[in-house]
Amino acid sequence: MPRDISNIVILTGAGISAESGVATFRGPDGLWEGHRVEDVATPEAFAHDPDLVQAFYDARRAKLKTVEPNAAHRALAKLDAQWPGELLLVTQNVDDLHERAGSERLLHMHGELGSAWCLGCDARSPFDGLMAEGPACPVCRQPGQLRPDIVWFGEMPYEMERIERALARCDLFVSIGTSGAVYPAAGFVQTARYHGARTLEMNLNPSEGSFHFHESRMGRAGELVPGWVEDLLRENADERT
Repeated sequence: MPRDISNIVILTGAGISAESGVATFRGPDGLWEGHRVEDVATPEAFAHDPDLVQAFYDARRAKLKTVEPNAAHRALAKLDAQWPGELLLVTQNVDDLHERAGSERLLHMHGELGSAWCLGCDARSPFDGLMAEGPACPVCRQPGQLRPDIVWFGEMPYEMERIERALARCDLFVSIGTSGAVYPAAGFVQTARYHGARTLEMNLNPSEGSFHFHESRMGRAGELVPGWVEDLLRENADERT
């Protein structure tokens, strides 16, 4: 890894949580836990069949309670705690495994399973129950107005301006467990390189955008990420002594 690294942006995708038992976004049969993505992950799907969409995310929220962070999540939390420069961990995942591992400099660009968005008052609140039952909004108390605080197809990811600023400032951009197929996240590597950052991909298989990275390492995140973090922290400590 080159010297003079201070600011780091890390992007994580479904591959990092798959090793904890979280279903990936789209399986080899094109379905997501037995459903067409178009039937459970678009505003149109929610308008057409809100009960199906609510039940789908209620099931995913319940499943999340049965899984734990893995070695890759814990390694990134260690990096977050010990890295002296700027660091932003951007995740496409809607699970809370990064938080449970201890990461704090974290941004969920596609929303969170543990959050509810009230269509009545526009408030976002922590949520851990069943939305299919039509509970009242914790803020305005209106019943039946909550939807998952998830960015669906056709909706704008969260905090894009903050992400773009971080990409423009970073010295190193790292992508972990992403397919490189879903924009705008798939374009982050090009933005980072345009501004002069080194780029590293760690993935089970080459992503669609592998050719954009300076370096690609193939393997399980739970095996690759801890070693990379230890090397980075050791090199940084050596340079400061």
